[in-house]
Amino acid sequence: MAARTRYAPDRGLTVRMTATMFLLGLVFVAFVAAIIGIGTAYHASSAAIVLFAVVLGGGFAIGSLFYSDKIALRTAGAREVTPEEAPELHGIVDRLCALADMPKPRVAIANSNIPNAFATGRNADHAVLCVTTDLMRRLTPEELEGVIAHEMSHVAHKDVQVMTAASFLAIIAALLIRVAFYGELFGGGGRGRGGNNQNAAIVMFALMAVSIIVYAVSFLLIRMLSRYRELSADRSGALLTGQPSALKSALVKVSGQMSRIPNNDLRTAKPMNAFFFAPAMHLAPKGSLAAIFSTHPSLERRLEELDKVQQQLNRAG
Repeated sequence: MAARTRYAPDRGLTVRMTATMFLLGLVFVAFVAAIIGIGTAYHASSAAIVLFAVVLGGGFAIGSLFYSDKIALRTAGAREVTPEEAPELHGIVDRLCALADMPKPRVAIANSNIPNAFATGRNADHAVLCVTTDLMRRLTPEELEGVIAHEMSHVAHKDVQVMTAASFLAIIAALLIRVAFYGELFGGGGRGRGGNNQNAAIVMFALMAVSIIVYAVSFLLIRMLSRYRELSADRSGALLTGQPSALKSALVKVSGQMSRIPNNDLRTAKPMNAFFFAPAMHLAPKGSLAAIFSTHPSLERRLEELDKVQQQLNRAG
């Protein structure tokens, strides 16, 4: 997945990604079969309606993929900066691009009191890296380099494409839940074929139940994949720089500062959580129920994995 770069390939990521996508594919096939089965019992156009949801969901997914950089920058309130405006930041990015043998992303800065960073874009040639002013203020150059290496690993491993594809089923399920809720599918809301309100109500309820189950299953699978890709980015970034301790220090600083930020400010930044180096929220402890729904692993888990990278480097040295 890290073709054309020197970022260390991650076999664990590949296995988990393949397994997750396979499970999502099975869920998708079962989902479509269930929806068509529900619909054909009462209405001949169910397949067309499902196809419409697939096309619409695909449009949303493709649009978010191709415009992810612009959407993320606008949401974060960031602006692109030149080497003259941010020489130290550009210098770090230039060094990492040379180490990784990958194209240089556009560089942006967001004026924010939340220490964070993100990288996104449909591929390495259309990527953007963004850091916040608070992150640059709080971290040493070595720590900042570790964070940026982590973020650029997401680009190298094509994580935006992977997560967009993985989210496709959840988007379709969410669309059908909304359609069923408003009673528009299969002539619901009293407009069932032959005026059979009872059949229409059964169809709407069955559709919503199936869609909710599929959405919940796909949501959990996607979150699991997201957490592992964060661990993979930590590992790849630390191996590239050769300084896991710097990334560990950055994680501790950022997570510690996050716990002191008011909840109102964290809620404002919440839409960017899936992109951020560390989520804009008070992290759930390792092993808690809330951690299952998180986009990121616990701080403890990330530090443990970086310790393993340090041990690997020590053996290699």
